[in-house]
Amino acid sequence: MRSDEEYVKKIIEQVLNSYDSIFATQNRSGDLDLIKKELLKINGFFSVISKKLMISNFQSRNLLDLKPKIKNYLQEYYFVQEIDTMMPLYSEDPARIKNMKLKILEAFQDKKLIDKLREVFEEL
Repeated sequence: MRSDEEYVKKIIEQVLNSYDSIFATQNRSGDLDLIKKELLKINGFFSVISKKLMISNFQSRNLLDLKPKIKNYLQEYYFVQEIDTMMPLYSEDPARIKNMKLKILEAFQDKKLIDKLREVFEEL
């Protein structure tokens, strides 16, 4: 069981690193591409965590509480297509990049997903 928790912890750490990378962008040219790459990573990591939580018998209540938050994020938010549409037109526009970044960061605040991720990471 401990190895499953360690595995999930490492994945959560990668999600948090990707989130921090998005947060740290400076709304400059090329940032939309970086944001897109980090979002694709996060979506993949969330899929892995979601599947792992379904098949493993975890004891952590916080970890089990994370499952619906991740599922909600995967169902409600998918910014990659929107970024693909924006990139040819607005990849040099700092205001548009900032707006997209804020929408993405806001999605992580929905249902306090990012807070729960940090809490679970500290617990494991």
